[in-house]
Amino acid sequence: MSESLLIDPAAPDPASPGAGAPDRAALMRMLGVPDAPDGYCIQCDHGLFESDPDLNRRLHTAGFTPEQAQLLYDLAAERLVPMIRQIAFEFEAEREVMRLVSHFGGEEAWREVSRQLLAWAKKNLPASALDGLTTSYDGVIALHRMMTASEPAALRAAAEAQPAGSEADLHKMMRDPRYWRDRDPALLAKVTEGFRRMYPDRE
Repeated sequence: MSESLLIDPAAPDPASPGAGAPDRAALMRMLGVPDAPDGYCIQCDHGLFESDPDLNRRLHTAGFTPEQAQLLYDLAAERLVPMIRQIAFEFEAEREVMRLVSHFGGEEAWREVSRQLLAWAKKNLPASALDGLTTSYDGVIALHRMMTASEPAALRAAAEAQPAGSEADLHKMMRDPRYWRDRDPALLAKVTEGFRRMYPDRE
């Protein structure tokens, strides 16, 4: 018997979504995609960023499973976290340098102190101690205290006992770190007295 060519209005349309093929929502459910974006349970244990609702909506629209969405976040962290940490480290280092510049009285003074500290530390400290002390403001200040405390008292006393001679000698003493950096009272008094003796009519 030949099959009727007439269309039965009660029969399902083979071209319609419900005619034997699951709809998109059912298919996504079968694949493990949550019913809504808030169904993703994203873990961001690094603490530098959190699960983003707008991004999750886009992932949901694209049909990402929870595992795929988590993988995307993990890959972002893998690439971005080191960059963020490096930027933060460089910002903190720059801030620490500015504190040192301020502490030692300006960029030129800091460059000179830095040169002296490095030379002294390389001569007197192991490399591991040098590396540990030179990465922070507090470490550099501690290093500076160690260096100044190690200066022989006899040499300091001898320098202070020398009479102030020419104006060139006075300017040389003013370039001494103990004058412009430490504000050593004895050296300040010596320079002041030297200028007073050299130019008595200016008093």
